[in-house]
Amino acid sequence: MATTKTTSARKPAGSHPAHEAPWDHANPKGPDEHKHLSPQAKAAAKRRAKRAGRHYPNLVDNMAAAQGKA
Repeated sequence: MATTKTTSARKPAGSHPAHEAPWDHANPKGPDEHKHLSPQAKAAAKRRAKRAGRHYPNLVDNMAAAQGKA
């Protein structure tokens, strides 16, 4: 019996690497690329998650908070 490997997520036609999901990218390189969230940014991520009906912030909430968009 042959098994086939399928993925549930497809890339849209004509997708560009800059528009890929964050989890499809490699982690940042170098010591200056990785940053910890400040207490204010953590609170902003939690507020954003709560507004969206989630119990805790996800990657997108944390990324928005890190950029000051939360």
